Amino acid sequence: MNIALIGYGKMGKAIEAIALERGHEVVLKIDVSNAQELNAENIGKADVAIEFTGPHTAFDNLVKLIGFGVPVVSGSTGWLEKMPELLDVINRNDGTFLYASNFSIGVNLFFELNKKLAELMHRHGSYTVSLEEIHHTEKKDAPSGTAITLAEQVMEVYTEKTKWVNDVLPRPEELLITSKRIDPAPGTHTITYASEIDDISITHTAHNRKGFALGAVLAAEFIKDKKGVFSMKDVLDL
Repeated sequence: MNIALIGYGKMGKAIEAIALERGHEVVLKIDVSNAQELNAENIGKADVAIEFTGPHTAFDNLVKLIGFGVPVVSGSTGWLEKMPELLDVINRNDGTFLYASNFSIGVNLFFELNKKLAELMHRHGSYTVSLEEIHHTEKKDAPSGTAITLAEQVMEVYTEKTKWVNDVLPRPEELLITSKRIDPAPGTHTITYASEIDDISITHTAHNRKGFALGAVLAAEFIKDKKGVFSMKDVLDL
């Protein structure tokens, strides 16, 4: 495939390395220094665009890319309140889009484990549930998109929890997410069920960015000739 990378920071470079290993070509690299080069002519050289930018630029980038008619994979966080608007753009343009809060194969398996454990634990009222996430100090948003996904999965079972809160003392109807920023941690997520008798925890720890990068490239390979909106569940057949 010919791939356009929108966002060429640490994650973009990791994706590039995996893409080249898998025999693909990166035909366009966009970052803050050449944002003006994100145009129809340049995107026309690509079979798929992979977008990893920041909360303040992601939505506008995605609208442009869908408008240019290229299938898009995105892992940017902090913009999801605008997802309904983007879905409308996708529908109007007969577009192709795959979003994931985390592209790691291990994390997506962890998502399934999280849902199953929540179902088991909800039957036992003596346990209280909470989440913790640790990322590097350059991460711009808190909590992480992965932590929010995990929290939303828990709340689908724990319907008495009406919302999540970040780094504040929770009320009984709130689910606590604690966010820590420690270098050089690429990402650790833990869900804990605590009681007076014992604790049960599940943890996913990323050792580097390779898992995220591989998942993003696998997602790009998956959507290349498809139409519609997809997720990593489709890529991994979960």
